[in-house]
Amino acid sequence: MFLNLKNQNKAYVFAGIAIFFWSTVASAFKLSLEHLEPIQLVFYSTLFSVCVLFVILIYQGKAQLIKRFSRADLLRCALLGLLNPCLYYIILFQGYDALPAQEAMVINFSWPVMMVILSIPILKQSIDIKSFLSIILCYIGVIAIATGGDLLSLSFNSPKGVFYMLFSTVIWSLFWLLNTKNKNDPLVSLFLIFLFSSPIIFLIMYFTDSFVVPSIEGLMGSIYIGFFEMGISIILWQSALKISTTVSRVASLVFITPFMSLVVLYLVLGEKILASTFFGLILICAGLILQKYFTNKLIESS
Repeated sequence: MFLNLKNQNKAYVFAGIAIFFWSTVASAFKLSLEHLEPIQLVFYSTLFSVCVLFVILIYQGKAQLIKRFSRADLLRCALLGLLNPCLYYIILFQGYDALPAQEAMVINFSWPVMMVILSIPILKQSIDIKSFLSIILCYIGVIAIATGGDLLSLSFNSPKGVFYMLFSTVIWSLFWLLNTKNKNDPLVSLFLIFLFSSPIIFLIMYFTDSFVVPSIEGLMGSIYIGFFEMGISIILWQSALKISTTVSRVASLVFITPFMSLVVLYLVLGEKILASTFFGLILICAGLILQKYFTNKLIESS
């Protein structure tokens, strides 16, 4: 029955499943960090993600495509692996360790704004005043969350945690902007990027005396994150965008993720959702939607 679905309906199904799992990972991060340090969680999650991606490569018959990668391609994958998962998840988990999960998750959701900002020097793109104002709106939302709603005080509840989360958006945006020049198969590239990063993460863990055999709870958390956050959800999302006949509609579904995540955080962790978090999220989403609208209008008029 599923095979008979039209491509657009399949795209919605794939995107919906990916969004559901992404909505659970903030809770998974927080629970896992009770049993593992950030670097340990990054290593074991990456390891399981590599296994998942390899199985998918074999299943899709794409393993032989690795042979088509030149030395320059392999070096690019290794360098990208330093950004993600290595540096990105280490910084991300440090942020989750320092902040309530709801604050960390919503601040991290501002990464598309950072991507727009970084696209100016990296892709030589330009933004107009309307887009600039939408960016300002997003970061007012970030400040609202970081200050607990006391915008004028600029007194952050955890400056270190806020810095980690904002820095993680820089790394994530850099990774995807630099990855736009990659012309190879995205699944094979992602597998190689994660594969090359694994020994680097292990060395960081080893030389910082952080190596431990994880507990059952830590192991289960790592498997969940590696499988759903780093692995299958990305593949499902890419598949949804690839087969969709209206990509913009599918892409817009991502705005559901932080709201669903807040519900999961409340049900799983028992975190009371603060008014400042919800207000900040509304501002961030409004800024992102306006940015997308202004970008589409610019494309239509060109």
